[in-house]
Amino acid sequence: MSQLTLRIATRKSPLALWQANYTADRLRQLPAQPTVELVPIVTSGDTNQTDALRQFGGTGVFTREVQKAVLDGRADLAVHSLKDLPTQSADGLLLACVPERAPRCDSLLLPVGGPAVTSLQELPAGARVGTGSPRRQAQLLHHRPDLQLSEIRGNVDTRLRKLDEGQYDAIILAEAGLGRLGLAERIGLVLAPPLIFPAVSQGALGIECRADDAVTRDLLAQLACPVTTAEVLAERSLLRTLRAGCHAPLGVWCSVEQQQLTLTGVLLSHDGCTRLEQTVCGMTTEPEVAGQQVAELLLGCGAEALLQ
Repeated sequence: MSQLTLRIATRKSPLALWQANYTADRLRQLPAQPTVELVPIVTSGDTNQTDALRQFGGTGVFTREVQKAVLDGRADLAVHSLKDLPTQSADGLLLACVPERAPRCDSLLLPVGGPAVTSLQELPAGARVGTGSPRRQAQLLHHRPDLQLSEIRGNVDTRLRKLDEGQYDAIILAEAGLGRLGLAERIGLVLAPPLIFPAVSQGALGIECRADDAVTRDLLAQLACPVTTAEVLAERSLLRTLRAGCHAPLGVWCSVEQQQLTLTGVLLSHDGCTRLEQTVCGMTTEPEVAGQQVAELLLGCGAEALLQ
């Protein structure tokens, strides 16, 4: 029996637990065969289910308490949805591993029994759409300024219940989370670029450990996906250079072919009226350079005014 035990700090939501259990299973399959345990944590983002995220803490509301559990020794690593993780690492922690990415697009969900749609334009005039993401809201308004967009909170099951009860005509959720929870059949329409650009690191997991924990770092390195890592480093570099924060109306798309990386960033005004887009090609060996270059191009054509 292995004498090595790893403890994973995770939120208690069904999706967070799926992500933690996925990581635990991957770790158990390594040659070292560690014993892996979960350490459930309640975050401020989980406690407050009514206010808009950007109104009571914004960046880090789903990660701070989980990170603290690793820093104070209650856990050895933390598994996050990487899009929730601030681009600046917490002191003493290291983003040690980014596994292979799941599908990264947003998706439109409709009430059970309602009419299907094949495009965003088929939603009725003035349709009530549930999403609290400024990025999603701005891009939706850019294409459909008539939509009535409103905050929706709670785990995936809660949001689906609100949709099916008629509180919304449609809601927007990430394709990755629905797939991980076995709810892909609820997707009515995948909202892919150039229609809707996903969030920075959407669909990717970020696994942190203490920077001085060499044993855990070495184990996590065996789970890393080089392509996904290059993509998210480029995307997070763009976000960090803009100093935008994870709730900015910023969307990205990054692709890797052989050793070349192509990164596109789109930034909008909150009402969707103004939209900036820039693309840079770079090398996978220097992904953060591509992110910085896209950010500089966006800043050069007016991004700062939109971010304020």
